Amino acid sequence: MSTPLPWGDTQPPWTFGQVKHQGSVTLGKMLQTKGAGQDALAPYMRAANVQPDGVLSLDGVKEMWFSPRELKDLSLQQGDVVVVEGGQGGFGRAAYVGEDLEGWGFQNSINRIRPNAGNDGRFLTYYLIALRATGYIRRYCNIVSMPHLTAEKLAAIPLPLPSGHEQRAITGYLDRETAEIDSLIAAQERFIGLLQERRQAVVEHELSEVAAAVPGTRLKHLVRSVRQGWSPQCFPWPGDGVQTWAVLKAGAANRGLFRPEENKVLPEDLEPRPSTVVRRGDLVVSRANTRDLVGSAAVVCGDYPRLMLSDKLYALALDESKALPRYVAHLMASRRIRGLIEVAASGASSSMQNISRDQIVNLPMHVPELAEQRRILERLDREATNFDTLIAKTQRHVELARERRRALITAAVTGQIDITKGA
Repeated sequence: MSTPLPWGDTQPPWTFGQVKHQGSVTLGKMLQTKGAGQDALAPYMRAANVQPDGVLSLDGVKEMWFSPRELKDLSLQQGDVVVVEGGQGGFGRAAYVGEDLEGWGFQNSINRIRPNAGNDGRFLTYYLIALRATGYIRRYCNIVSMPHLTAEKLAAIPLPLPSGHEQRAITGYLDRETAEIDSLIAAQERFIGLLQERRQAVVEHELSEVAAAVPGTRLKHLVRSVRQGWSPQCFPWPGDGVQTWAVLKAGAANRGLFRPEENKVLPEDLEPRPSTVVRRGDLVVSRANTRDLVGSAAVVCGDYPRLMLSDKLYALALDESKALPRYVAHLMASRRIRGLIEVAASGASSSMQNISRDQIVNLPMHVPELAEQRRILERLDREATNFDTLIAKTQRHVELARERRRALITAAVTGQIDITKGA
């Protein structure tokens, strides 16, 4: 076995086999945009439908042409497991098909595992989720450029082979336990949302008082320069942006917080572009994102000499004799400006809206004198501290719950805990 598994021996009397011993593996078909003969348009599953943690999302259904034979061979039925074949972010994701998808097929970005009689697809899904979380799939695919978990590689992944009875006992236990954890996480995330709303209300109150008292201007009159990045084919894992060259993702400025870890490592065979490196004090703005996140703006607060902008981000260098970057970031997050951004944004899909450079720099701004900006920022820092502390603590609880979920799945599917007693 060239890539060792990340955990030790499983509970006896389990033996080791491979995925192909649990079921047959089938790759989907290449996207076909034109029909011929008896071909029919039918919905198909694609990589975007398979979300993290085994979530199968059937929103945004797309169709392509299938022959009658292909629809028969590439069917999706209850008990199947679908695994993402390729793509920088999602390769190796797995989800359980919980109902027959009558008339569906699947694209070649998806491998389907159809378990043999007596095996439980839920067990296989949980196992693949646990394996991917350790980084094993990435190492196993031996990534050079674009990662692929081919049907052959997927079929050869080693796994323990408990009996069908044991598989069902394990998956029943995990279904119950993960549902409880997911419920806890959802409640904590709702609480975070409430705290963020209350925090924003404090900010809105401060800004609204200023807006009524100072004349308006356009953002372009506060900006010295605007830069945009590039989007090379990167590795899916992040770098530090200090020793390692990396390219920021669109979400690096989400909700007003600069997240330098939201990046992808640049392959060594690609020449970096130092002119696109973010600089301390830059106001980074997302030009392409979902409707509620496009136009998000955040200030770069550190030095990252090898962290580059992507083409989905702008970096605005402000004239700090007129406006402080943090103050403008607060303005960009205000309800008034958010409303203007969401009206201006356009795109064929709600999952990817775009706003142009001209639309951004022409946003109206009410900016007081520098001394008043500093006073407002100081008040906001004091008033927001309690909210930020609570938000950080709650986010940590969510993080710990997710870690607990991953550890529980791993322990159950590898026999580190005995679920089958009393089953």
